[in-house]
Amino acid sequence: MRIFRTGFAALLALTAGASASAQDESGFQAYLQGVAVRARAEGVRQATIDSVLPTLTYNPRVVELDRQQPGTSSTSAVPRFAPYKARHVDTARITRGRTAYRAQRGRLAAIERETGVPEEIMVAIWGHETNYGSYTGDFDLPRSLATLAYEGRRRALFEPEFIATLKMIDRGVPRDRLKGSWAGAFGYPQFLPSIYLRLARDGDGDGIANIWSNEADTLASIANYFLNAGWRSGQPWGFAVAVPSGFDRGVLTPRSLSPRCPRVFERHSQWRTIGEWRSLGIVPSDGRRYDDAVQATLIEPDGPGATAYLLTGNYRVILDYNCSNFYALSVGLLADEVAR
Repeated sequence: MRIFRTGFAALLALTAGASASAQDESGFQAYLQGVAVRARAEGVRQATIDSVLPTLTYNPRVVELDRQQPGTSSTSAVPRFAPYKARHVDTARITRGRTAYRAQRGRLAAIERETGVPEEIMVAIWGHETNYGSYTGDFDLPRSLATLAYEGRRRALFEPEFIATLKMIDRGVPRDRLKGSWAGAFGYPQFLPSIYLRLARDGDGDGIANIWSNEADTLASIANYFLNAGWRSGQPWGFAVAVPSGFDRGVLTPRSLSPRCPRVFERHSQWRTIGEWRSLGIVPSDGRRYDDAVQATLIEPDGPGATAYLLTGNYRVILDYNCSNFYALSVGLLADEVAR
């Protein structure tokens, strides 16, 4: 009897799962009809809509992955930076970065002259995002983005990105190139579709902004992103510093919080000039002399007694690419190692 009940329960669960899946698929297809109306209103050709939408099915896997993303609760503990740095600024990534840096030096120098974005920063983004193009993702972008938009929790983000993929197809991007991460980022620099449409650049003059397999286009596109985000030529992203023992951190509490990524920015101190930081005994660990007039903020990612950093406005440009202190610090540190 117990075996019968167990089997019956399993059958009920299977039936319920199949029913839920059918409901998801039915709802998804109905949702696509509404998106088609909005895509047409934004100028997407009917031929593109007709070629893409009938091929799409609901993908429960991307919904599962999205729901596994960390929450934003301010009560959760912040992990230590050191283990993250060890994984992302490791010997293999530095070595490959230096190889890429040497191989692309001519292009990188030309792009830096044009944009002011340092050569090593472009390489570090490429290395950090896809390990210099070794893995860019294999999820079908239209299917993933349409599914995430339909699911609804972050529709304001994912629906415009889905429509942007349709616009990319309108521009002649082949459908088989529209593969990337489960959340819609693709290519060597892991751009979202809307970023590709706005900021991707042709770096070798062939008329195509190919960030899937072309290093010149990838590096030019990364630099254009940073230029658009406000990179200031001639300023470092930041540098390691030693904080004197007994330093009174209370006087450096930020006066206001950023509405964007508050947990990221609340870890930064008030802004002071590098000269003012020097007068407080906080000086560069590398012994270099930086412009005393440049504004910088202090972060101690692993708390007092561990390595601290002074960060300039260019660090916030890296945060614009990915709003994570660990990410931005690792990009800056990888760039420094690549350029050594």
